[in-house]
This record gives sequence, C-alpha cells and structure tokens, in this order.
Amino acid sequence: MTARGIGREQIIDLGVLAVLAVLGVLGFETAYGGANFLAGAVLGILVGIGAAVGARLAGFGPLMTVLTGLVGYLLLGSVTMPAKAVLGVLPSLDTLAGLVVGPVFGWRDILTIQTPVEAPYYVGVVPYFAAWLTCFLGAWLVLAWLPRKRSPLRAAVILIGPVALYVSGILLGTREPVLAMLRGLVFAVVALGWLAWRARPASIASPDGARRLLVGRLIGVAAVIGGAVVVGLIGGVLTAPPAAARYVLRDEVVPPFQAVDFSSPLAAFRKYSKVMREDDIFTVEGLESGDRIRLASMDAYDGRLWNVAGPEETAGDDGGFEIVGATLPAPSLATEAGTRTADVTIDGYDDVWIPSVGYPRRLDLEDADSAKRAGDIRYNPDSGTAVLTSGVHKGNDIRIRAEMQRGYKPEDLEKVPVARVDLPAPEDVPDVLVSRAIEYAGDATTPIDRLTNIEKALKSRGFLSHGLASDAVASRAGHGADRMSELFTRSQMVGDEEQYASAMALMARHFGYPARVVMGFAPDVPKGARSVTVKGSDVTAWVEVAFDGVGWVPFNPTPEQTDVPQDQVPKPKSQPQPQVRQPPRNETADDELLSTVDIDKSNDKKKNPPFIVPGWVWITAGVLGIPLLILLVPMGIAALRKRRRRRQRELTGSADRRAAGAWSELTDRLDELGLQVPPVSSRTQVARSLAAQVAEQGLDTDEPETAARISTLARDVDRAVFDGDDSPPEAAEAPWKDVDVLVAAVYAAAGPVRRFVARYRVRSTRRADRRR
Repeated sequence: MTARGIGREQIIDLGVLAVLAVLGVLGFETAYGGANFLAGAVLGILVGIGAAVGARLAGFGPLMTVLTGLVGYLLLGSVTMPAKAVLGVLPSLDTLAGLVVGPVFGWRDILTIQTPVEAPYYVGVVPYFAAWLTCFLGAWLVLAWLPRKRSPLRAAVILIGPVALYVSGILLGTREPVLAMLRGLVFAVVALGWLAWRARPASIASPDGARRLLVGRLIGVAAVIGGAVVVGLIGGVLTAPPAAARYVLRDEVVPPFQAVDFSSPLAAFRKYSKVMREDDIFTVEGLESGDRIRLASMDAYDGRLWNVAGPEETAGDDGGFEIVGATLPAPSLATEAGTRTADVTIDGYDDVWIPSVGYPRRLDLEDADSAKRAGDIRYNPDSGTAVLTSGVHKGNDIRIRAEMQRGYKPEDLEKVPVARVDLPAPEDVPDVLVSRAIEYAGDATTPIDRLTNIEKALKSRGFLSHGLASDAVASRAGHGADRMSELFTRSQMVGDEEQYASAMALMARHFGYPARVVMGFAPDVPKGARSVTVKGSDVTAWVEVAFDGVGWVPFNPTPEQTDVPQDQVPKPKSQPQPQVRQPPRNETADDELLSTVDIDKSNDKKKNPPFIVPGWVWITAGVLGIPLLILLVPMGIAALRKRRRRRQRELTGSADRRAAGAWSELTDRLDELGLQVPPVSSRTQVARSLAAQVAEQGLDTDEPETAARISTLARDVDRAVFDGDDSPPEAAEAPWKDVDVLVAAVYAAAGPVRRFVARYRVRSTRRADRRR
C-alpha cells in the first residue's frame, strides 16, 4: 500500500463501517412509516465514504477533504427532495436550502410531526445527513488516522459514529421497534468481530506462529460472539420491556403549535350569516345529501368565547394539534360508516381553519401556492380539525379523503354511557342557564334522554333570528356569558345556531357530559349534483357529545321557527303642529363655490413599473453560482497563500536563504502535484527520489531531462548554502529561474486533472519538517 493508496485492510474497514451504518439508520423506519427514506440514507453512506476515499486518493489535506465532503453532500443530496429538485435530481435553491436547514430543524420536526413523517419537504434530509456525517468522519479516520498504530482502542473510536447513529434511530423513532433483536445481534457480531480482527499483530516472525495465533484469535472471537448471541437472545426474550416502556424522545417533546393563539371560529359566525350571506365561500365536489362541512370543533369555554383546546391529559395548551404530512392519523373515538372524497376550491373564504368532511385521513394541497406551505398543516385527529397556519386563501384547492362517523338514533344509545374525556372546565356559566338545564332535562336519568330533552326544549321554545333587517325581532351576536343570560331572560328566546349550540353544550357540560361546539356549513346538495357552491347563508353550528365506544354524536338544538310573537303595545297618536314658514335657501353658499380636484398619479406608476428579477434568473444563479463559489473560493484562497509563500522565500533574507527557499518551493509544488517528498532527507536524496518518481510517472521531458535538472538544482543549492562565503544577491536568481522551468515542465506533463487538484493543495516544507 502506498502512502496515499488504499489497501485491502482499509477496504475491509470501510465495508464494516458501511454495514454498521446501514444497521443503525434502519431505526428511522418507524418515524417515516416505510422504506422511502432508505434510498437517501444509503446515498448518504456512499457519498460520505466516497468523498473521504476520493480526497485520500487525491492527496488532499484536512481543509480540502472537508470541502470535498461538503461539495458531495450538497450536489447529490437533492435526490432526497425530488419534488423540489431540477429534473428530480439536480440541485435547486429549494433543495440547497433544505440541505442546510434540514440538519438544523429536521430533528425537531421529526419529534413533533405525527408519524408517518411526510412534511416539511426537507425532513427527508435528516437520515441522509446523519448517514453522510457518520460515514464521512469514520472513513476519514479509517484512511488517515487508524493506520498509524494498530490498537483496539483506536478501532473502538471508529465505532462511536455508528453507535450514535444506531441510538439516534431509536430516540427519534416510535415505541414500535424495527427488528430490534436481529439488528442488535448483527450489529454486535460485526462490531466485535471487527475489533478482534483489528487487535491481531501486524506481523509475526514465523509463518506457523502467525497462523496459530490467527486461528486462536478466531476461535476466541467466535466463542465471545456465540456467547453474546446466546445471552442476548435469552436475555432479550426474558427481560425485553413492553412497547409502552420503550423510551423515545417523541414522548418528551410537546409540539410548539398553540391553537389558542388563533381567534375562535365561532366568533365569525355572524359575519357569514349576515355580512357574507350571498357570497360564494367555496365550491365542493363529492358531497352527498346530509353531509356537513366542518371548520373547527371547540371544547373550551372561558365565559367570553368557545375555543379549541383539546383533552387536558393528552393535549395540554396546544389542543392536540400536530404537524402532519398528507397522511393523517385516525381518531381515537369514532365508528366508521364509509369514506368520502371531497375536492374543495376556495372562493371567498380567508382563515386558517381548513374546511373538511368527517374525519380526514388524507389531505392534499393541490394548487401551487398552498403546496409550498404543506409544512404549515396542523391536525387534531380527535376533533377532525385541520389548520393551515399560514392561511387558506382564494384559489387554494384541497382534496380530502375522510371517514364518516356512523349515525345513531336515540334509542340506540339508551344503555350507552358517555365517554371519559377530560375537557377543560367551562368558566363563568350563568346561573340562569344551569337552572334551565335542570328544568329542560326533567326527570330523565340516562345521558341520551337528558340530551334529547334539552335539544327538544330549545328547538320548541326558541325562535331563529340572524339579526337581519328582515327579521321580526333583532338578535344580538355573540355567545359570551352575558349573551347566554340574555337568551333565557328575555320574554322570548331568540338567537341563531351560535347561541343555541353554545347554550346546549354548556347545559350538557353541567351534567358532566363531554360536549363541544362544532362550526361549519350545511349546504343543500341536490340529488345527482357533481358540485355545490357553499354560501355564507349555509353556515351552521351544532353540538357533539362523546359516547363510549360510539364516538361523537351530533345534536341540533337550533329552532326553525322565525315568526316571533310581538307584544301588542298601542302607538301614541301624533298631534298636528302649526306650520311655520321656513326661510329661503341660500343657493350660493361659499363652500359650494369651491370644488376639489383629484390628481391621478396612476399613470406615473404605469410608466415606470418597478423592476422585478424573473424567478428563472434566481434559480439559474443558485444552481450555477453556488457550485462555482464552492469550487472557486477555496481555489482563490489557495492561490493567495501560494503567492505569499513564494514572495517570502524569494525576497526575504540573504542570498543563500533565498536559494534554499527556491528548493523548498520546488519540493512543495511537486508535493502538491502528488509526488512523495521523503522526510528527513538531504537535498541530494530528495532529488534522487523525485527524479525517480518523475521518470516512473511519465512526467519527464526530452530536452533537457527534467530528472537530471532536479539533481543539478539540488547540488547548486547545496553549494550556495554550504560554501561558507557570502554569496552575491544574483546567486539566488538562477535557482529560482530553474525552479520555474522545472515546475512548468512537470505540470505540463501531469495532465489537466492533476493540475486542477494541485490548485487546491497548499504545502509548507517548514510545517512538514516541524511535524516530522
């Protein structure tokens, strides 16, 4: 094996590193829910090992080795983000940004995104980066550090990276392991066998002795591995903890989304029913008669508003919302009654709550605008509420595949208890509402009977009014404690879905039932209609109560009566008044003699529109500019260092020092080209070795021979340095001219590839001598 070559033993070391890295990265499978991530992870292993091997063969130093690894990481990593890459594989601005952002924020996203992890787009970079970093550093150590001394401790250091990768796959995964026992045993067998192999002596004086020692070590290693396998199998089966006891970081991290930071959807109810009554909100394809569109489910009441919170024992302050991809998790409490696929096209709607049907199981953002913001989706599977934190706007297209909740009749739930769901306790509930809840429930004892009685009482005793000008009696908006009191203290109970749904949910909560208010739309779907346009007048709200083993059952307490009885109060008769002559109008008022003139400056903007750089320019600049910067900046730095090095040697010191500097410049330039400069040798010995290498590698020229000129230069420099007399300044000029001729001749014969690589390498004879 040459000083910069790769021997058989190092190839075995790299193979062991790759196998251990594959075993470690397999642990990410539970987080990604499939093997799609594995292609990127294997690519990271190949890129990491390939970059280290290529830098070693090229003779790069530490700086250029690191740059080689980074270039390979950035140029090839776009494969992990094919939707953002040019032609699926070439880097773009988005993929380059993802390769930089992914290793920083991807770990957090994996822990906070509901599995399977599919968004944001750069989350697939995490296993690629982890595998690349582990294999790049490990291969670098295997090639440059491990051969210096045969030691089991040095070999054990190489295993730190694969072990860390294996542990990270466990911590970032879920409670369900991936072939845990098999992976662990294979990992241990390969690692222990490799350590034993590395522990053998490099050479033995007697071939028979070497053979006996090798056989003995192999038998010992086999015994250790066999014992570890047996103990691992028995101990793993007997002492393996249940899946619930498996420690993963996902269980310790709370998603950062705060649902209470957004305004209550129910607060905008009157805007739809009154202000946007005739406006097109969105168009939906795939609805069937009786389907309702859900915006949000609200389960927390603070005396002013109903808002989204979620079960206290599982959701905390975030309402149970999690970052998700296109595939959504199933609800914990529901009974399926078929699926529905709906395509929603947004028209006049502008909010963060995504319109949905039933309990969505897959949600795809179809248009280009919203697809870029797929990473902003949050979803609560228990409430069926989805949020796009960056907002749903006009022109967005959303496709939803949902599971529909089965419908139940009251008689089906006579013996069914309500489910145990610990929701936040309501605050500031009016006493009049509590007394009416007891009155309306009557003598009923079962949950379904009480709820049915309350629903019927509200529908039969109340009247519907949206506060329109055409309504007989005004109806104030809102559902705070004061509005709830007003609903039951006026002579007539008047309101709309906002007030009646809020009232019934609070009444149900008084009896300890898990109730929530749901806001959405209930359009009329004609039979056989392909699509339906939802208007603001279709807005509605209803109540859902959770029953054990059944799911959330809907109740509709809003009355349909609109003719509110009027109190017959006679109006006072008007008394005629005497007529008084009015003074004539002043038709020439001073204010009316002046008129304002509006100056239209719109033409100036049209004449001088702002310059906008086209998007393709930025993409081209990123795709071409970034790789060029990565290539040219290090080359420029190396060129400046070489120029500074030459000026110091050529212009500093006496003539003999400058002549010695010429020889140092020659050896450094040839070393940068890939030739081996013998350490701790005289100039004559170095010249003999360099001359032989020049001849072997075909770098010699015909007239005159380069090898002979190197030897002549070594003698001339020795004479200038050791002759004992003060040399004139002109004595240092001849060696430098010879150096320029020799370097030009050798570099011309080396070929373009070696010359290009040499531009990045900077060698210093002084530092090399110090290391020796």
